Amino acid sequence: MAPASTAWTPSSTRGGPWRLPAYWALQARMDLLWTLRNPRMSVVYYLSSLLVNVAEVVGLLLLAERFQGIGAWSRGHVLFLLGYALTVAGLLGATFDYNTLEVSRRLGRGQLDHTLLQPRPLWTALLSEGCAPFSGSAALLPGLCLLAWSADALRLALSPAWLAALAANLAGSCGVILATCYLWGSLAFWQPVAAEEISASSRSLLHQLKAFPLDGLAPAARAGLLTALPVGFVAWYPCRVLLGLGSGHLWLTPAAASLLLLLSNRLFAKGLHHYLEVGSQRYTPFGHRR
Repeated sequence: MAPASTAWTPSSTRGGPWRLPAYWALQARMDLLWTLRNPRMSVVYYLSSLLVNVAEVVGLLLLAERFQGIGAWSRGHVLFLLGYALTVAGLLGATFDYNTLEVSRRLGRGQLDHTLLQPRPLWTALLSEGCAPFSGSAALLPGLCLLAWSADALRLALSPAWLAALAANLAGSCGVILATCYLWGSLAFWQPVAAEEISASSRSLLHQLKAFPLDGLAPAARAGLLTALPVGFVAWYPCRVLLGLGSGHLWLTPAAASLLLLLSNRLFAKGLHHYLEVGSQRYTPFGHRR
C-alpha cells in the first residue's frame, strides 16, 4: 500500500499536474473504446441518460411555461436556470464518472487499494479516472442548448467579462458538488456502509433541488441550502447574480467552492491516514471498473 506521504501529496515525484492532460487523454480513449465496443448499446445508454436528464427538468419547464415564469423568474430566466443546472451535471458526468464523484462507493466497498497500488499520487488518479467525455456527457448538450436558447430569449449582452463570469461560476458550481460529495463520502473511511448511504442521499438531494428557485423559502431554510447542503450554489445563486435578479457577488460561488474543496481535502486526508493505519474489512467488486 502506498505510504501516506506519497498517496495524497501533490508534490510527489511520481506525478504532478503536468501529467494530467496525458491521463485525461488516456481515460478518454478508454471511454471511446468502451463506447465503440457495442455502438448500439452505447447509443441506447446515451439516449436513456439524455432522456433521464431532460425529464428531471421538464416539470419545472412546463410550470414556467404555464404561468409565464416562477415568482421573479420569467420564462427566459427559468430556461437559463435549467440550462445552467444541466450544464453543470453534464460537465461533472464527463469528468467525474466511474465512481470518482461518488467516492463513498470506492471507500465503502474497499476498492481504494486498486488506486493506491498505481505508481502515481492518489489525487491525480481521482482527478483523471472519471474522464468520460463520450459516455458521461448526456446532460451537456441539452444544457448548452437551453443556455443558448435562454440567452437569445433574454437578449443577454454576452460580453467577454460576462462570459468569463459564467465560466467561473460553472466551475464553482461543479466544485461545490464535488466538495460536498467528498465531504460526505470521506466518512466512509470510518463507517463504510452507513456513509455510503448518507452520501448517496445528500447527492440525491443536490440532484433533485439543483434547478429550483429558492427565492420563496424562509431565510433560515435558504441559509441552510447555502451552507449545510449548499444546493443553492449549484445553480440558483450563480444564475440569480448572472441575470441580475438580485443583489449578490459574481465570485461568491467560486469562493464557496474553494472553501468547501479545502475542507473536503482536509477531511479526506485525515480519513486516508486512518485508512492507511487500519485498512478496510470490507470488499465488494460491484461497480469497480476493470
